[in-house]
Amino acid sequence: MRQPAHGGNLAWAAALAGCPPDAILDFSASISPLGPPNSAIAAILSQIGNLKHYPDPTYSELRLALSHFHQLPPEWILPGNGSAELLTLIGRELAQLAATTLITPAFGDYYRTLAAYNANVLECPLSLVTGHWSLFLDKGQKTKDKGLLLNNPHNPTGKIFLRDSILPYLEQFALVVVDEAFMDFVPPNEEQSLIPVVQEYPNLVILRSLTKFYSLPGLRLGYAIAHPDCLAKWQLWRDPWPVNTLAAAAAIAALQDTEFQQQTWAWLPPARNQLFQGLAEIPGLHPQISAANFLLVESEESTSQLQHQLLKYHQILIRDCLSFKELGDRFFRVAVREESDNQRLLTALNSVLSGK
Repeated sequence: MRQPAHGGNLAWAAALAGCPPDAILDFSASISPLGPPNSAIAAILSQIGNLKHYPDPTYSELRLALSHFHQLPPEWILPGNGSAELLTLIGRELAQLAATTLITPAFGDYYRTLAAYNANVLECPLSLVTGHWSLFLDKGQKTKDKGLLLNNPHNPTGKIFLRDSILPYLEQFALVVVDEAFMDFVPPNEEQSLIPVVQEYPNLVILRSLTKFYSLPGLRLGYAIAHPDCLAKWQLWRDPWPVNTLAAAAAIAALQDTEFQQQTWAWLPPARNQLFQGLAEIPGLHPQISAANFLLVESEESTSQLQHQLLKYHQILIRDCLSFKELGDRFFRVAVREESDNQRLLTALNSVLSGK
């Protein structure tokens, strides 16, 4: 079986480890271990009888729930079959521009969607030491015919960019796409979302995912926030009924579950700190500070070999970074899980790297 370029492939991991998929402790997919919320499960069960009907093609109830959540008019929101579907629509839009600048290392799906439409890609590296990035634009360089695509918090480093550091580029580029798939994990008093200013910039698109924070990747649900004219055009490009009835119901319930949201914001910082400190104490490993629910770790040993040994001897799956060409075989990424799982990973890493 071919090695996956994305985290969460338990079938591949189980084949390598020689165990059932449900025996794998998965640190490769950055999904919250606290969910799905009971409210979302109850909402799914309540809609089983409605599976005999088509979903509302306009998703009016879901869009209304999202509009209340973000304090935006519903017409500024477009739900999708995961943010991946919406990213494909955005790729078509970006390909119509002269070029698209990517902040690298970049999520592999960005390359997929841009390549699908033969978009011209310009790469702008992020400093893994300082976390700073700059497009270093020459005075004569044109950007009004180009797009900019980045994620915040950044994947795979977990670094968060200040809102004010992104705003100047909205004046320079024809289209700016900010993927905020992990912004939910940042407490409201610290978050740097551009959603509060989206109505001021018709060239701004924000992507959000409901699958990571609420532990619902199997339902596939995300949404785009952008000018209504842009969203109306994308609606014409795609297949009907992209979001199923159960996903829409779960999303509405999850958005209203303030208790789950508060629980997550209380859980993450100490759990992330426990994992960070434990990794930092292991010789040869150098974790990076993160604002998200995952940590990027530099290793003095081959991380692909480390991944295989953890699977073979401990049934633990970490995310190698071979799909990020700037990182290669000296970095891996791990999700933050609950304390007992984090400790199991740390014990296994100590065992493998010490040769015991």
